[in-house]
Amino acid sequence: MEFAIHEGLENRLETLVGNSNTAKAYGSGLLDVFATPAMIALMEETSHKSIEPFLPDGYATVGTEISIKHIKATPVAMKVFCRSTLQKVEGRRLLFSVEAYDEVGKIGEGSHERFIVETARFLDKIKTQ
Repeated sequence: MEFAIHEGLENRLETLVGNSNTAKAYGSGLLDVFATPAMIALMEETSHKSIEPFLPDGYATVGTEISIKHIKATPVAMKVFCRSTLQKVEGRRLLFSVEAYDEVGKIGEGSHERFIVETARFLDKIKTQ
């Protein structure tokens, strides 16, 4: 199946650092700063939501690889946003560049790979593993 997805597609999502997305809350550290797993989740969400409008019913994307640097801590009550850019489309394989910023500057960057799957077939396949 052909998908009308093109390289260069961008998306942007924003969140507020609160008690629920800190390193302390995630268990990834002891401090009340934006957690690395929360930043990664925001990067994945930004990427997959950029593709959703272009997928036919019954299709979704799944994350398969992520390579991220978390380069700066962000305190509670500060806004964070992520920008994803679709760099490469190879059939069902999608490669994104992702960057995260807080109100002061860049806090993270990296790449993220996703694959387009037929939802029912994908779920049936994992049931038999």
